[in-house]
Amino acid sequence: MSNPNMALSIASAQNITDPPVRSKIGRISDWYSPGSSGCNSFWREAALVVPSALLVLYLGFQARRNVKKLSHRKSYVMIAYYALLWFSALLNLAWSILQGWQCAPGKAVAWNLLSLFTECGMLSLEISIVAFLLQENYASGLEALAHTFLISGSFVAVDLLVQAIFIFGFGVPLFTNTDATHWGKWSVLFVHTLVLTSVYCYILFVHYSKWRDKLPPRPSFYNYVVVMFIINVVGLFASGLAGIGFGFGLWLYNFIIICRHSLYLPFLYVTFLADFFQEEDWLLDNAYYSEMKDAGFFDTEWD
Repeated sequence: MSNPNMALSIASAQNITDPPVRSKIGRISDWYSPGSSGCNSFWREAALVVPSALLVLYLGFQARRNVKKLSHRKSYVMIAYYALLWFSALLNLAWSILQGWQCAPGKAVAWNLLSLFTECGMLSLEISIVAFLLQENYASGLEALAHTFLISGSFVAVDLLVQAIFIFGFGVPLFTNTDATHWGKWSVLFVHTLVLTSVYCYILFVHYSKWRDKLPPRPSFYNYVVVMFIINVVGLFASGLAGIGFGFGLWLYNFIIICRHSLYLPFLYVTFLADFFQEEDWLLDNAYYSEMKDAGFFDTEWD
């Protein structure tokens, strides 16, 4: 017959050594290797590096034809977007390749600076597209370019300054995963995502209101807004769950990060730039006409 005291001591020791259920969920839901202390696994790095490298290669193969088309059209807005796309794609590729910096001794400052500049490039594209959508006139001149990038540049500058203050001033690990339970990190990310979600929600509200004629009559624009709204809502939900300690929230937020860094730039290129680089001008005009017709822009033409 077994000793009750011995059984009780074994059970107590097991309770001490076994992690809580939430910790188990957190480990299962991580995108990292077991025992890596927040460093990335091979599959996470592959999911980041491969799409980023393919995008840079594709842009490189198409660069000569695209530059020729840009010089022929003389659209300052598209030239600026194309240059910013190249800048963001190269930074994003470097960020994807150098994931190990967030765990390497002495690389914390370099990793945070690289992450800030990468986020700055991608956010500049995202906000400038939103600023373009909210304009009442869609000219391609220098005035439209200046107005668009004044709005996006101001927003990105404020966002960059706030993140830099939290990272270097208060030690909040916004871009590292070594302290996944840091409440300050998830508070900042939650507010950041909430602002973007509100902007996309506003655009969708205008689109389905009586002021929809103030927005460009192109369905592809609204498909972009719908996708970005859904992604930001999911990111908002994930950062909220991660902030209160749920491992699923951490897994979901890391999944959103992988999707953003691997798919956002190709998605933006297909939505806003691919049609512009068609071989012939009449193909582009025909595509715009078809989208405007699908959107009902010519429904009242014969009334």
